[in-house]
Amino acid sequence: MKITYYGHASLGIEVGGKNIIVDPFITGNPKASGIDINSLKADYILVTHAHGDHVLDVETIAKNTNAVIVSNAEIATYYGSKGFNSHPMNHGGSWKFDFGKVKYVNAIHSSSFPDGTYGGNPGGFVIEGEHKNIYIAGDTALTYDMKLIPLRTELDLVILPIGDNFTMDVEDAIIASDFVECDKILGYHFDTFGYIEINHEESIRKFFDKGKDLMLLEIGESIEL
Repeated sequence: MKITYYGHASLGIEVGGKNIIVDPFITGNPKASGIDINSLKADYILVTHAHGDHVLDVETIAKNTNAVIVSNAEIATYYGSKGFNSHPMNHGGSWKFDFGKVKYVNAIHSSSFPDGTYGGNPGGFVIEGEHKNIYIAGDTALTYDMKLIPLRTELDLVILPIGDNFTMDVEDAIIASDFVECDKILGYHFDTFGYIEINHEESIRKFFDKGKDLMLLEIGESIEL
């Protein structure tokens, strides 16, 4: 499994011979100006919730690639009504796709499209690939529901928001990694706006002091599991 960071909360995942884009907000992020969305490959687009900083480039990428948009029922219906391929899910449900199993899990946040359309309840994704399992938390506060994830899935990586203000902060993310029983963390949802700027060295040290590995990738940088 290869994971590429496209800035903010946007990710590219290559698994099982398929390409997945998560929460594409690229053209609206000046820090991600080096990423050409028209060159991105996507068989699926996973959307955690409907905020503009997570859905801005969904339609352009879906038009370019004919990708299937996977999200909660309201978001899937929203895009389906526009003629896009979509797969609806809801909390606690899972589906076996051709790249692996995906479960839509709880997140504590809000969710509405930039045009005011209701975006359903926000969520995160647990992806069980052929060899590796990851949890993408989406925008969320720390929640006890995270403790349920390791009861079913042994994680190789957890992807957590760490920018504070709109989501959990570094300290809560450390607790979240305890809850999901995973000490390898990819941080995201930080530095894009003034509200969510973090001290990188201090954040990495706080995780290290707890025996954990926090990775903060540069935009366009990848890791392989």
